[in-house]
Order: sequence, then structure tokens, then C-alpha cells
Amino acid sequence: MIQLRTKIFPSASLKTLYLQSLLTVFFVTLSATAQTNDNARLQMVALDHLAPRAAEVVDIQIDERLLQVATKYLSGSEPDEARVRELVAGLKGIYVKSFEFGEEGVYTEADLNSVRAQLRAPGWSRIIEVRSRREEENVEIYVRTGAEGITGLTVISFAPRELTVINILGAIDLDKLSRLQGQFGIPQLELERGGRAAKPPSRKN
Repeated sequence: MIQLRTKIFPSASLKTLYLQSLLTVFFVTLSATAQTNDNARLQMVALDHLAPRAAEVVDIQIDERLLQVATKYLSGSEPDEARVRELVAGLKGIYVKSFEFGEEGVYTEADLNSVRAQLRAPGWSRIIEVRSRREEENVEIYVRTGAEGITGLTVISFAPRELTVINILGAIDLDKLSRLQGQFGIPQLELERGGRAAKPPSRKN
């Protein structure tokens, strides 16, 4: 606890120090609040080293403010635009990193684990692991739940020459994810509907 006992400022320098202290407390509090609100967002900087070796890279970072700006200009009367507005409602951010490589063996299990380790935090659960129609491609889907329901969703999709991580913040479910494919840089995952779960859902704490 910080106690400020001085009520009279004998000099301008002391007053300046007092104001600086107040500003410091304000920004520390603001930073802590932002961190709490953003704890569903994954840090994917550990994957950046793959970019120079990739034939194609997609890096999407759309926060809540940009989502609001983007949807502001969408018409509610146009069916396609109205559908996008509906899908984005309740989202707080969309973050995508996707790599396509010209050869196999570029990324390692350590790269995958740099993302998975964050998904072991309280609130995250792996709900399903499926295969796409393309052979050898794996997809892991995780959701983050809280008092308000689902507050985040993460997809890790990897094949011998591809790696994609999708991190969506806010009210999201698998149905909305499937309809968001092709929007805002979210790739087509080509998930098999009703595909078998390779492993039962597990809780990651």
C-alpha cells in the first residue's frame, strides 16, 4: 500500500514528484487491468523465427478497436456484410500466425510446445483433436472458459509443411469459428464435420 501523507507542497519539485507518483500508480494499475483482460491472448513471438524459412507467412493482429472500426462500415442490409457483423459481435481480438514451408522439418515440437504450454494455464481446456481431409494434418482445439462463459478459443493446425495458430478472444464457439473461416485472415481448415476425436477432451490447468 502506498500512503501519501504530504498535503502541502513546499516546493515545485516536491509537487512534481507527487504528480509523477500518482501517474506511476495510475499506469501500473492500468497495465495490470489490461493484462487481466488480455490473458486469453497467446504470445506467439516464439514462432517468429520460422518466418525467414517459410515460403508464405500470414500474420494477423486485430484487436477489439480495429474490429469495431472494421465492422462500423459494414452494412446491416447486405446479407454477407450483416453475417460478418453478427460473427464479429462479442469478439475482443483475432490473432493468426500461419506458415507454409517448401520442405518438411522446418518447425519442431518445441515450437508447438511454446503455444501448448500457455494453454495449460487455468481456464484453458483442450476440447477436441481432429484430422482434416488432408492426410497427416492435425488440428487441436482449445477453449478458455470463465464466469462469463467462453472467453477465448485457440486452434493449432499443423502438417509436415504447414503450421497455423489461431487465437480468438471473446465470445466464440466452434460453429462461429467454422463460419469465420476465410474472414479476417482465418484460413480454411477443412475440418471434417463429426471427425473423430483422437483423444478425449482433457482439462489443462
